Amino acid sequence: MTGFEIIAGNPRESDVAELLRAHLQFAREWSLPENVKVLGADALASDDVDFLVARREGLLLAIGALVPFEDGHAEIKSMHTVDEARGRGVGWAVLERLASIADERGCRRVSLETGTDKAFSPARRLYTRAGFKVCPPFGAYRSSPDSVCMTRRL
Repeated sequence: MTGFEIIAGNPRESDVAELLRAHLQFAREWSLPENVKVLGADALASDDVDFLVARREGLLLAIGALVPFEDGHAEIKSMHTVDEARGRGVGWAVLERLASIADERGCRRVSLETGTDKAFSPARRLYTRAGFKVCPPFGAYRSSPDSVCMTRRL
């Protein structure tokens, strides 16, 4: 898909908040309750979080966030692409922009957590294609059969 822009977003904007609710619903549907670690709008609006939206002619296509984790390490959070834009390069573009921001901020790696159910297969393929490798759980994440952590060196 061409002709879209990736810009800083406001997680409290109505269409963004709606997509965040869909993201949370998806996580709750396909993950064990203890593995649902979705950030809310207040956390995503924090000054130290880079929250991005992809839009085409004003229409929201995708969201994603970069959250500082520890010195030289950031976490990708809240990656979600609307159904109509999936498989068209929008998620890839948001992910690469987040990795670029992490690199600009001096991070040596970025990590993320996602599900293992088949519903998460497209996301895992995207992350693998973008150079992310499976890694041990980090931060508050714990080993679980329905959760996988991945990391990418910058």
